[in-house]
Amino acid sequence: MVVAGAGVAAATATPALAGGRSVVRPCALRPGDRVRVVAPAGVPDTRLARGIQILESFGLVVETGAHLYDRFGYLAGTDADRLADLNAAFRDPGIRGVFAARGGYGTQRIIDGLDLAAVRRDPRVFVGFSDLTVLSGRLWTAAGLVSFYGPMVNWTDSRTGPAEIESLRRAVMTAEPIVLTSDPAEPSAAVSVPGTATGTLLGGNLTMLQASVHTPDLPDLRGAILVFEDTDEGPYSYDRMLTHLIRSGALRRIAGVAVGQFTNATGSAGQWTAAQAVQDRLGGLGVPVLGGLRIGHGNGQLTVPLGSRATIDTAAGTLTVQAGVRATPEY
Repeated sequence: MVVAGAGVAAATATPALAGGRSVVRPCALRPGDRVRVVAPAGVPDTRLARGIQILESFGLVVETGAHLYDRFGYLAGTDADRLADLNAAFRDPGIRGVFAARGGYGTQRIIDGLDLAAVRRDPRVFVGFSDLTVLSGRLWTAAGLVSFYGPMVNWTDSRTGPAEIESLRRAVMTAEPIVLTSDPAEPSAAVSVPGTATGTLLGGNLTMLQASVHTPDLPDLRGAILVFEDTDEGPYSYDRMLTHLIRSGALRRIAGVAVGQFTNATGSAGQWTAAQAVQDRLGGLGVPVLGGLRIGHGNGQLTVPLGSRATIDTAAGTLTVQAGVRATPEY
């Protein structure tokens, strides 16, 4: 396991904005760092090689979990083996970044076995999205660790090209702020409530956020900027999930909402679009809402840190997020 001194070198804690939480930013990755690819959820395929190639192009030394290529039904190996790979990645003192191979389904089945002592002792970069929302949520609620909502290693160049590769690199390897601009071509760009708001950026995939209600994985969103996206869901599904979050009290006293991609949203002619259903649900919250952000399952997916201070400005159409990593110290 990691020695106590390693954690001090690897990350720093700063006072949080609310609730007395200490926000932990891992050190920026740098060329020569070892990183580990693991599959806590679905089974990766041949596209994984391209993602590994991209990480190697950053100068990173890429390793793979022992069970990365296993299969157990629709899962990437048994629960015990997927959890073992995940914990091994967070326990190894030489591993500075953990990258999810693929989403799909399965992280919920193993999340309660995550070695939180290891996470707290030696925080490091974690990147994943979609089903990995529950892991990002647990890293935040249990350790105050900033993580990164970005592409899986199971990479598709047609969906995530050079600009998106650079977005990932900047997010995990530089301590520069991240600015995303609303894209009018995104269906969610139609969702808007004017204003400016600042808070901790938290959230992820809407389906997984709803599934995390009354679990340790759902962050306290008071004073936060909620970011969400989803794929293959109809307008009524967005309505149902947001309604559940509202009724559960999860959205009480949020500061604002940043809306990502509605990918492959289906709907019947003459009925609401996904954007109209979301506007109906969010419009009554009394907080600024900015849509059209390229966060999620769609083309042009960009990377953002969850747990960093963020500001949405609907007039400028921007989401500005403080860096999720700190400058790497010299050893």
